[in-house]
Amino acid sequence: MADSEWTADDVAKHFEEAFRTLRKLPPVKVQGYFNSWPDILRTSREIAAMESQPMRIWPSAGAITRLEQTFDWVLWIEEPERRLIWRRAARIPWKQISCELGCDRTTAWRRWKLALTKIASRLNA
Repeated sequence: MADSEWTADDVAKHFEEAFRTLRKLPPVKVQGYFNSWPDILRTSREIAAMESQPMRIWPSAGAITRLEQTFDWVLWIEEPERRLIWRRAARIPWKQISCELGCDRTTAWRRWKLALTKIASRLNA
């Protein structure tokens, strides 16, 4: 993106990717707790009868780098704008967002677009 101009849509896509990357990261566990029990050895019959676990897809190094860039960007805007952008990146419906903000959908969309434009203009400067 260094060659072209940043737009509000580019920034919105970047935040959506950052949200998806954040969801793919492993959960944070409290340190200091561990299990000293040995691993359970299961037979092939037991393994076949088990419910299948969903395959965990880990984010790439490039995706994590872009996520860290996005964390730097949110410092350029105010806290209500941050919440609005992250909620929209999480694909929360406009109706729910507008109820939380106490305004109509068009006003919420305008505030979201203004926050994205602030970030895009700062990136282009």
